[in-house]
Amino acid sequence: MSWIILILSGALEAVWAAALHRTAQVSGRRRAAPAALFLVAVAASTGGLAIAMQSIPTGTAYAVWVGVGVVLTSAYAIATKVERPTAARLLLLSGIAACVVGLKVVA
Repeated sequence: MSWIILILSGALEAVWAAALHRTAQVSGRRRAAPAALFLVAVAASTGGLAIAMQSIPTGTAYAVWVGVGVVLTSAYAIATKVERPTAARLLLLSGIAACVVGLKVVA
């Protein structure tokens, strides 16, 4: 169960990163809905990480949390055309995903 919570928390990291990007100022004011989503997602993400770290070693849990967040945030950026899906970028993101899976296998 801790691993599921950890993976979902990593996914929420991508949600808060995307929401943070969307809070850009419009007419001198920040957008309220993305800012609220950011606050909820960051609290849930770090809360889930804290729960998972009760039974998964800290280094492993943090590496998986960040790895899942990085891969999903980059995938979102590619899907929304903020970043280009270059061969090097896709290869490196695949490497991060493989390392996350590897950490689960050796845990």
